[in-house]
Amino acid sequence: MTAAHDHSPRQLLDFYLEAGADALVGEEPVDRFAATDAPVPPMPPRAPEPPRPDFTRAGPAIALAAPPQATDEAVMAARQAAKSAGTLDELRALLEKFEGCALKGSATQLVFADGNPKAKLMLVGEAPGRDEDIEGLPFVGRSGKLLDRMLAAIGFDRTSVYIANVVPWRPPGNRTPTPQETQICLPFVLRQIELVDPDILVCLGGPSAQTLLGIKDGITKTRGRWFSFNSGKREIRAMPTFHPAFLLRSPLQKRFAWRDFLAVKKAMTE
Repeated sequence: MTAAHDHSPRQLLDFYLEAGADALVGEEPVDRFAATDAPVPPMPPRAPEPPRPDFTRAGPAIALAAPPQATDEAVMAARQAAKSAGTLDELRALLEKFEGCALKGSATQLVFADGNPKAKLMLVGEAPGRDEDIEGLPFVGRSGKLLDRMLAAIGFDRTSVYIANVVPWRPPGNRTPTPQETQICLPFVLRQIELVDPDILVCLGGPSAQTLLGIKDGITKTRGRWFSFNSGKREIRAMPTFHPAFLLRSPLQKRFAWRDFLAVKKAMTE
C-alpha cells in the first residue's frame, strides 16, 4: 500500500485497468467500517411509464430507418474481402472501399501501416489516435516517438520493422473500439500479418494481445512471455508488451518493456 501513495489517481486507475479491474462494484462509495444499524434510505418513487402506442389502430404509415449492417454480415464481408487480397497494396485498396465498419465514417482517413513490408519484426497496436488519424500513419504521436526510441535502443527503426493496428480507423474521442468493431476489422489485420510473414510479432498492449493471441489475462501477466501465432502460412513467435501510451502514463514500467525488447532482439538473432 505504501507504493500506491506515490502515484497520482490517474496512474492508479491506469494500473487497475491494466490489472483487469475495469468495472465498479457500485456507483457510490460504501464505508464498510461504519455502523450497520443506520436506517436504510427509502427508494425514490418510480416515475410513471409513458403510455404505450396502440399499434392495432389504423394510422399514417411511419418510415423506419434502415437498420445498420449486422455484425455477422460485416464480419463475413471482411473475411471475404481480406482473403481476396493477394498483396498489401490490394489489401489497403479493399480497406479503403470497405463500408462494413462504422468507424470509417467518423475517422479522417485510413491508418493502414508504416515501415518495411518485408520486415521480419512486426508490431501491432490497438487503434489509431488523433495524431495518427491526421497523418494517416500508426504511432506518430507521443507514444510513437517513444516507440521509435525503444526500437532504436535495440538497433531497429521504421525502415527495418512493420507497424500496424488491429483497428485501422480512429474511434471517436480515442475511445476503446467495441468488440464488434474489433471483430469486423480483425480479418484485415490477420491477412496483413500473413502477407508480411514476419519472424516475430510484438503485440503492443493488452487489447492487441488478447485479440491476436486469444488470451484472456491482462498485459501485466502476459507481457514478456512467448506465444505461438499462426499467421496462415506458419507458426511464428509472438510476445505481448506494454503499449507506449501506457508507458508514458506509468514510466516505472519502462524497465519491464526494456526487458521485453531485449528478449525480442535476442530472438531476432537466433
